[in-house]
Amino acid sequence: MKPDTIVLIHGFWVTPRSWEHWITRYQAQGFKVLAPAYPGFEVEVEALNADPTPIEQLTVPAIIETLEKLIDGLGSQPIIMGHSAGGVFTQILLDHGYGTAGVAINSAPTEGVKVIPLSQIKATFPVLKNPANRHKAVGFTFDQWHYAFTNTFPEDQSRALYERYHIPASGHVFWGSALANIHPGPDDNHVNYSNDNRAPLLFIAGENDNLMPPKIQQSNAKHYKSKTVTEVIEFSGRSHLMPAQDGWEEVADRALAWALDHS
Repeated sequence: MKPDTIVLIHGFWVTPRSWEHWITRYQAQGFKVLAPAYPGFEVEVEALNADPTPIEQLTVPAIIETLEKLIDGLGSQPIIMGHSAGGVFTQILLDHGYGTAGVAINSAPTEGVKVIPLSQIKATFPVLKNPANRHKAVGFTFDQWHYAFTNTFPEDQSRALYERYHIPASGHVFWGSALANIHPGPDDNHVNYSNDNRAPLLFIAGENDNLMPPKIQQSNAKHYKSKTVTEVIEFSGRSHLMPAQDGWEEVADRALAWALDHS
């Protein structure tokens, strides 16, 4: 029996609003679609920009606990798709036994993936330039957003999406991820790369993604040594905010078709 529910997990610097097009498209095909917010992110973009306290208090274990509780309440396993940091959370959920298939779009790396392209260093510099940011919610200026998220978009479209989607990101979580390969023992973004019981996983990369370039997706996929399916698809001309980029329908349809074929 094919899954009838899709769970969409957003990344940093945005909220579930960033999935608005995919939600509508998948619902029109008869799927139940859930796009849960991180704990404390259940308010609108404007409210989080006005008071970023929930962002400052965010932790990865709390995110995973919220997502697992949501899926436990469904009664059946869904397709799980995540964008950016949501791609990490998708991988963690699959490793924990959730999902019939997973799709990680422009995913941030899980623990052990040490590829750091120069464009990623530039894109993440606003957060990592100051260790004091570990205790703050750190936003992007428009120029920083355009470089990291929408570098191939027309400027007017990029600015409109900045105003509609952008919120600060958790310095605590971001710094924790950046230091994961230095700390001894498993960190919050750890997965078991040899887990043969994990559901099939697809990485989708954007050719022109400055924040999470294709090298990261390819390296992350190569870390998996399990017998389950792990594949990478790269879309030419795409930047980081692929779920909202012109032609997003092709990406959404390809992701769903793959997930259904491999569920």
